[in-house]
Amino acid sequence: MCLTVPDTLYIVVPCYNEETVLSETSSRLKDKLFRLIEAGLAGAGSKILFIDDGSNDKTWEIIEALHNSDIVFSGLKLARNSGHQNALLAGLMTAMNVSDVTISMDADLQDDIECLDEFMRKYYSGCDIVYGVRSDRQTDSAFKRGSAKGFYRIMEGLGVNIIYNHADYRLMSKRSLEGLASFREVNMFLRGIIPLIGYKTGIVEYARGKRFAGESKYPLKKMLAFAWDGISSFSIRPIRIITLLGFIVFFVSLCMMLYSLVRKATGQTVPGWSTLMISIWFLGGLQLFASGVIGEYIGKIYSEVKARPKYIIETLMDKKRMIK
Repeated sequence: MCLTVPDTLYIVVPCYNEETVLSETSSRLKDKLFRLIEAGLAGAGSKILFIDDGSNDKTWEIIEALHNSDIVFSGLKLARNSGHQNALLAGLMTAMNVSDVTISMDADLQDDIECLDEFMRKYYSGCDIVYGVRSDRQTDSAFKRGSAKGFYRIMEGLGVNIIYNHADYRLMSKRSLEGLASFREVNMFLRGIIPLIGYKTGIVEYARGKRFAGESKYPLKKMLAFAWDGISSFSIRPIRIITLLGFIVFFVSLCMMLYSLVRKATGQTVPGWSTLMISIWFLGGLQLFASGVIGEYIGKIYSEVKARPKYIIETLMDKKRMIK
């Protein structure tokens, strides 16, 4: 590989209440970034960008201290908690203007940073997007492994193009970020949107480790909400399934009506309290479920029509300049 001037790399790291891991994360990433620069895989102006997603601990104070001590660290503070996907998007859009290539990763050190060399090699070989894909899920609980597998299967069944066992550990070139910026929807599900960009892609497999410290920022409630966002943002098949169920129930109702008329004509009618109650509860539950799913889609339309900003930047610190 013959390179004259390596491209500028920004490592983009969203943070929410990560005070327990930031010191170790920053130390390891700084060491790795310098090794990438020495190896000619990243330019001398490469940096690490931490995004504070409205944390209520000392996360921002730590980011400020890191920036003031070394210009290799940049900081972006959002005005409020906007959610992981929006915080990541804010970091990517900020880095797009000052870098040639970005690599996004979580702050908890579960992503193997030694894979960054391979990310960059694939980038220089022509890949605009490189996905970090887990080679296994041995560090996850049985429930998390099963639920993750089920999620990917559901997404595939709904026709969504999604990379199996990939989270948000990925490389994106400047032009792929420009392509991402053209997507204007409010409800952003990056794992589904990025494959729609196109361009040449690559995959780097890695073993995901355990969290260095602190607690996961994705409890079951958030995981379920995130999964539903992905499903409802990229497929209308749930509504079509409801339509199919409606036809099935209507057909069954016709059969039951015919059966009832035959029983009445033959004088075999018996008061069917149990059958009546089961029918009422079944149809009532189906109607409520259908109304709920349709309501979720209407709610998303409502959010999209209002087009409120996905995030608001309060402070940007880069190259010892503070912009407010």
